[in-house]
Amino acid sequence: MTRDSEHASGALQAAQPLDALVRALDAAPQDAALHRSMADARRTQGDALGALAHWIAAQTLDAYAAGSPDASVSELCTVATGYFMKGDSEAAIRWYGLVLAIDRNVAVAYQNLAAIHASEGRAAEAGACRARAYEIQRVFVERAGEPVRDVLILCTGAGTGNVPFDALLPGATCGRIKYAIDYARDDEDAHLPPYDLVFNAIGDPDAAAPLAQRLKRFAARCQRALLNPPAAIERTFRDRLPALLSELEGVAAATAACIRLETPPPSRDALVERLAAGGLALPVLARPAATHGGEGLARCDSLDALEAKLKTLDGAHYLSAFSDVRSPDGHYRKYRMIFVDREPYPCHLAISPHWMVHYFSAEMEQHAWKLDEERRFLDDPRAALGDGPVDAVAAIARRIDLDYGGIDFTVLPDGRVFVFEANATMLAHFERSNGVLAHKNRHVQRIVDAFERLLARRTGTGGGA
Repeated sequence: MTRDSEHASGALQAAQPLDALVRALDAAPQDAALHRSMADARRTQGDALGALAHWIAAQTLDAYAAGSPDASVSELCTVATGYFMKGDSEAAIRWYGLVLAIDRNVAVAYQNLAAIHASEGRAAEAGACRARAYEIQRVFVERAGEPVRDVLILCTGAGTGNVPFDALLPGATCGRIKYAIDYARDDEDAHLPPYDLVFNAIGDPDAAAPLAQRLKRFAARCQRALLNPPAAIERTFRDRLPALLSELEGVAAATAACIRLETPPPSRDALVERLAAGGLALPVLARPAATHGGEGLARCDSLDALEAKLKTLDGAHYLSAFSDVRSPDGHYRKYRMIFVDREPYPCHLAISPHWMVHYFSAEMEQHAWKLDEERRFLDDPRAALGDGPVDAVAAIARRIDLDYGGIDFTVLPDGRVFVFEANATMLAHFERSNGVLAHKNRHVQRIVDAFERLLARRTGTGGGA
């Protein structure tokens, strides 16, 4: 027998007991002895993380079996979350399953299972897990050390869309109290942990609409400063934005062509009438409400295409005019500026040959000239765009009147600003410090620093950055 064949034979023999252990654990996942055996097997394989996971499982199961007053699934839940963060959803589901088999009241396990199911298209399972999570717990406190202030974050069980409170409220200065208000009774508002300020992170008006009365009641009773109050969010529905910005100098009138439909029109004639009433002509962009990043967005060049698209949409949706806003060099440009306390700060520029412009699909990293142009915009928007567009964006920031928000726009050849969207659901996040996009970080830091100054002014805490 050759050395290679001896090695293969030995590997096969080693794999057989491991396979048997896997099958045994599938049948008896709460058997501590099996987890100890699996820990030994994983250690022999060189899988230190797997060995540690099974050792923690064994220790946890032993503690519960002995009735220990200190028994807890917290470390086992951390194991599951580690696999979740690694993107190993199969392992995460298995470990969260063990957590919940031991203790059925671990909200974070249901939360993360909901996220896994949603990401893999299992909407019903995601909804059931989410409902169970927030039936157990509505308030989640994240507090490390001695932060400058505690911020109550209004959010929903389904999340906060694109509102980047992780970057805006760093743990070093802010204790974060996340409140899933859509699952909470009114009387729970009076029993929240102490907080210095409220940030309404339900920044999408379509996501907030079903909660409108609940949010208004909270706002009416709130005794602390409330950033992005519900009334301000309501102004930013896509179909209301044209009227809000219509009289501003330097803003393109084409922004106005947008309508919202709760259901598809019952016939082609009704669709044609609805388009005409909204000032729309083909081609038309159709998108589901409360979506971001181009999710579900389609360009429809004919009535046949539009009708087909509308049949795929479940719930409210928007139809807006498509305008060819290519620059003279044939590329589409989408500038983003973030509004902090009604002041605009440059965030990024995406340049793409395609009409649907997103930073992640624009191949910015592959083209030095694109990054150079972005740097010039970030460093000096007035030099890059001219006074007129920058002044128009500043006027939009004041008109939108959000404590935190932003705008995606381009500049037409005549110097007018063409608005893609302006609302509170604008991402601003840090890039890898050693990556090709690291030049953006100091500009994101300016946004975070400005938000810190806003927090300090509204609460009288800290000196700002």
